Amino acid sequence: MSLLRGSIVAIVTPMKGGVAVQSALDDECFAKLINYHVERGTRAIVAAGTTGESATLTFEEHCRVIERAVEFSDGRIPVIAGTGANSTHEALMLTREAKKLGADAALIVTPYYNKPTQEGLWQHHALLAEGVKIPQILYNVPSRTACDLLPETVAKLSSLENIVGIKEATGDLSRVKEIKSNCGSDFLLFSGDDLTARDFMLEGGDGVISVTANVAPKEMSDMCEAALAGKKTEAEEIDELLVGLHKDLFLEANPIPVKWAVGKQGLIEEGIRLPLTQFSEKFKSKLLASMEVAGSI
Repeated sequence: MSLLRGSIVAIVTPMKGGVAVQSALDDECFAKLINYHVERGTRAIVAAGTTGESATLTFEEHCRVIERAVEFSDGRIPVIAGTGANSTHEALMLTREAKKLGADAALIVTPYYNKPTQEGLWQHHALLAEGVKIPQILYNVPSRTACDLLPETVAKLSSLENIVGIKEATGDLSRVKEIKSNCGSDFLLFSGDDLTARDFMLEGGDGVISVTANVAPKEMSDMCEAALAGKKTEAEEIDELLVGLHKDLFLEANPIPVKWAVGKQGLIEEGIRLPLTQFSEKFKSKLLASMEVAGSI
């Protein structure tokens, strides 16, 4: 895992049947999507994360998405399984299953809705780290979870054997150096915010777990490689073409816009699960224009 750097896609979960309560998962499209990312330089796949609609999947489906990602990647690209939950017991079960299914690592979001204290976050993640011998990446996204995993708690958790990094999605670039200095050079720092990911890497981060990479995988990979090499001007030039996507893929709640965009590219059907709905007509021309600027369509 120490070699994992660059553009990591938070991959969508292909589904059939438009908007539905229980859309059928589309294995054929999922296999094609993974091939598409391998061919275009994506460095790893996060399966069954937020962008993969983990919140609408049953436990069995969640495990199936991880299993299929491992099967379809066939060792060509690492698979990081989203295994977080707002119940420590459920997160433990999912993380154990991910290890059993052959995932290379687990991405574990802070427990959402419960609003745990920093002590609660420490105990939650420490229990998972002790309970499952798989590399674990912390995931801090306060805008969705209503709790913030503070740098001092991250530093404490980084001392645990199986905790190898963090996806930091606050957009606060000052945290890069703070976490890096407190956790050591081997602790991986991934941005969870496409709009600030370039600067995150130029400040010392290791990569990005990206929504934009679903739509522009090669361009995101190229931008990341330039930023990681310290080629600031080159990274800025590539990223300038992607800024529209970074913004417009959040015109509505993720993954509504990105699933529409990937569907527009002909890679998946328009399947999505309630309470998520199809992308609003009023936003489509704006996102389409950003896709054209990025060369994604």
